[in-house]
Amino acid sequence: MWPDNWDAVILFQRMGRQWRTGMNGATGLDFNVLFRMMDRMNLTPSRYDELEYEITVLEGAALEAMHEKD
Repeated sequence: MWPDNWDAVILFQRMGRQWRTGMNGATGLDFNVLFRMMDRMNLTPSRYDELEYEITVLEGAALEAMHEKD
């Protein structure tokens, strides 16, 4: 794990129970909860944007893995 990614990984783990789901399983994270968590982290505006982007990358990879066919 690269130190620069540590905040995103921890936040992504904290979001583990905040997936929105539909008929075919997970569709994405509930960003309302994500933003609430990030608001409590005292981030600079630029770090807030970076962290949001990092979470979307992790979310995309997780969705791809969850929906991967055997």
